Order: sequence, then C-alpha cells, then structure tokens
Amino acid sequence: MSAIKVEIRQLPHGEGLALPAYQSAHAAGLDLLAAVPEDTPMLLAPGKYALVPTALTIALPPGFEAQIRPRSGLAARHGITVLNSPGTIDADYRGEIGVLLINHGDASFSIRRGERIAQMVIAAVVMAELVPAAALSTTDRGTGGFGSTGR
Repeated sequence: MSAIKVEIRQLPHGEGLALPAYQSAHAAGLDLLAAVPEDTPMLLAPGKYALVPTALTIALPPGFEAQIRPRSGLAARHGITVLNSPGTIDADYRGEIGVLLINHGDASFSIRRGERIAQMVIAAVVMAELVPAAALSTTDRGTGGFGSTGR
C-alpha cells in the first residue's frame, strides 16, 4: 500500500479527541469522531438529519479528494448513515470537516463526544476533459436506464 502525506489540524473544540485512525492494517477508511460538547450530546430523531462537527481541517495534495462515508455498524444497528454519501472534500477546501448524518431508524440516536460517526477515505482524482461530440458510439445497452441490464 502506498501513502500520501495529508496535513491535519485539530480545532480547539476537538481538544482531547484522537485524530482519525485506521482500525486495521488493511482498512480503507480513517474513523472520524464527533466533536460535540461532552455535556451536550446531539440527539438525532428518526427521519431527521444534522451536521456533526469533527473539529478537523485537512490540506489534501492536488489530485486527491477525501470521501466521507457511513460506518456500516451504525447503519446496521441504528439506521444512521451519511446523507450525502459519499460526501466529497476537495483538495482546495480548508474548512472544518462536517458529517451530515441522517437517522433512518425508528428510535432517536444520541451522538456523544468522541463517538466514531463516519469514515474518511482518501482517493486519487482523475480530471475529465469533456469533448463535444455530434454523436456517441453505440453499445448493446444503448439508452437503457435504471434496471435495464437485469432484463
């Protein structure tokens, strides 16, 4: 596995929280922690969503992005997932990383300080050069859309 250097800064409201970390030798994502106040957990009611702070800012090198993805355990046990999954952090963004969580479960969910709420995957970006064309090449699929390959 190769690694790139990503500068990270923890904001004051994240003091005492661990930095993101891989939880196994071959994990693709770094776990992100909730930076909510210790004495004020964030309550996420069924069907509601909220932007959860992480108290982190990063400086990605050009040609990379960070994807914010759900944690499978939260989704399976509580119906909690990332609303705009995957969220994208561009290489030129320097603001706080926020995680937009939604509760698809049937019970309220309390987000406590330091809870692992999402994972961040660093990925290479390939820029496309769009080329105007009068017509596109034909394929067996053609214009078949949603579910058309399963027929």
